Amino acid sequence: MNRIIFCKFLKKEAEGQEYQIYPGTLGKRIYNEISKLAWEIWMSKQTTIINERKLNMLNLKDRKIIEKHMENFLFKNK
Repeated sequence: MNRIIFCKFLKKEAEGQEYQIYPGTLGKRIYNEISKLAWEIWMSKQTTIINERKLNMLNLKDRKIIEKHMENFLFKNK
């Protein structure tokens, strides 16, 4: 059975994530407020950011940078 949530990014009801895809408090917020479609849109944007800024996801500083972009993109973009 699909979980339907109100997606903060799309600003409408949509299919929610099947499980928490990101750890911690931010992950819980994403699970409750971000749809599968919005997450797919973010994943594409994330790839662009990583490539353009030459970020290394093994580096904690770079992971924090991408996390900040993710939070801004998903929750403050629109």
